[in-house]
Amino acid sequence: MAKILVIEDDVTTRFAVVKALRKGGHDVSEATDIGDAREQVAETAFDLILTDLRLSVDDDGIEYIRELREGAEAFDGVVVAMTGNASIESAVRAMKNGADDYLTKPLLFEELALSVPRWLEQRRLRQRVRLYERLERSRTEDFAALGNSPEWLAALDMATRLARIPLPPASESVGPSTLPCILLLGETGAGKGVLARHIHAEAARLATEGEPPFVHVNCSALPATLVEGELFGHERGAFTDARDARPGLFEMADGGTIFLDEVSEMPLELQSKLLLVVESGRFRRVGGTKERRVRVRVVAASNQDLAQRVAEGRFRRDLLYRLNAFTVRIPALRERGNDAALIAEASLDRFGRQFGRQPVSLSDAGRAAVLSHDWPGNVRELVNACQRAAMLCAGGEAGPADLGLAPARASAQGVPARAGAGALTFDFVGGVHRAADVEKELIVQALRFTRGNVSRAARLIGMQRSSLRYRIERYRLADLVKKDEEAART
Repeated sequence: MAKILVIEDDVTTRFAVVKALRKGGHDVSEATDIGDAREQVAETAFDLILTDLRLSVDDDGIEYIRELREGAEAFDGVVVAMTGNASIESAVRAMKNGADDYLTKPLLFEELALSVPRWLEQRRLRQRVRLYERLERSRTEDFAALGNSPEWLAALDMATRLARIPLPPASESVGPSTLPCILLLGETGAGKGVLARHIHAEAARLATEGEPPFVHVNCSALPATLVEGELFGHERGAFTDARDARPGLFEMADGGTIFLDEVSEMPLELQSKLLLVVESGRFRRVGGTKERRVRVRVVAASNQDLAQRVAEGRFRRDLLYRLNAFTVRIPALRERGNDAALIAEASLDRFGRQFGRQPVSLSDAGRAAVLSHDWPGNVRELVNACQRAAMLCAGGEAGPADLGLAPARASAQGVPARAGAGALTFDFVGGVHRAADVEKELIVQALRFTRGNVSRAARLIGMQRSSLRYRIERYRLADLVKKDEEAART
C-alpha cells in the first residue's frame, strides 16, 4: 500500500482518480490547490504525487513540481503530471522540472491502476541506487571503520548482528518496544557515529521497500527550548511562529533508524517523553491531540557514564534500562593495536589524492610516532593530523613533525610510556636513534628477556600479539625468535 496525494481542482476528476486508487488498496489524500498540497506534504511522507498542471491562474503545476524537487528537503517520491491540454512542450517542461511521468485526460483508470506499481518500483530502484552509492562513499570516508584488531572486530560483529534484527511489522498492535534499543558507549571521536551508520546500512541491505531513512540527532546541540518540537514536531499554531504544521525527527525516521547522539545531554524534563516513544512508538506533536505512531530502530550513544548520571539525578533510571538493552562498547584508538597505523595510511592516501599531491604514506618514524601516541581525541584527532600532514609534508612520506607529533622514543629506563612494563629495562646510548631502530631493539630485547615467548614479549611492550608478529616479520627477527625458543626448550 502506497501513500498517494492527488492534486486536482476539478471535483469530478479528483473524485474518480481517488476512487480508482483507493480501490487498489492505497492510502489516498486529496488537495484542491498548491497551498493545501504544501501543508499535506509537510505533514505526511507521500510515496506518489499526482498533480494537474493547470489548477488556477495563481497555481502552476509545473512550477510546483520544480519546487518539490528543489531545496534541502526535496521530495524523493514519484511525481506524475496530469493535464487535459496535452502538448509536447508541456510534457518536456514537466519532465525537465522533475516529473517522472505524464498522463493526459481523460484518464484511463485501468491503466492508472496498473501504472502505480510500476511507478513505485521505479522509486524503489532509484532509492536503492542512492543507497549503494552512499554505502560506497562511506567505505572510503569512514576511516574509523578500518581496522582488524580483535577489540574493534568484536564491536563491529555485535553491531552487525543487531542490525539484522528486522523492524516490527506495520500494525497497530505492536510498537518499537518489540525491537530493543542499541546503546553505543565510547570516548569522543572513537567512532560511535560510524558504528551507528554501519548498523543502519546493514539494516538497509535487508529492506524490502525502498531506502529507509537515517536521522542523526545531536542531543547536545539542540537548545533545550526547541528539543521537544524538533523530536516530535508541532501543529500549526502551537506557538507564535508555528505558521505551518511540521513533522519531527522521529516521524522523519519512520521505517528507518534514528541515532540519538550524546543522549546523556537530553533535558531531564523531556526524558519521560523520549521513554514513551521508545517503549510504544507513540507520541503527540507539540500543540496536537492526535496520537501518532512510528516504527524506528533507536540507536543511542554517549561518551558519559550513564549510571553515574542516574546517581547524580541527571538521567532517568527507567530510560537507561530501556536504552541499554544491547550495549556495544567501542574501544579507544589506543586500545586497537596496529589499527592507528592502518587508519593513518588510508587517510594520508585519500587526502594526498584529494589535494592533488603525490601519493603520501607514513615514514618509519611517522609510523612509530602514530603507534606510540595516546590519541586522546581518538580517530577524529588522527584523521585531522593526517589531513594536515598530506597538505604540508614536503616529500612522499609523512614523518612525526608533519603529523604534529613528537618522535617515538624510549623513556629513561628504555620502556615506551605506553608499555607499562616495569620489569624490563633497556639502555640506549650513543646519541639519537631512528624510531624504527629503537622499536626493533626494543622487540629484540623483549624477546630475549622472555626467552622467545612472543605472548609475554607483547605484554611487556604493550603491543597486540598480532602486531608484534607483524613486526618480527618486518624486521626479519624470525631466526632470533626460533633460536630463543630452542634455547627455552633446552
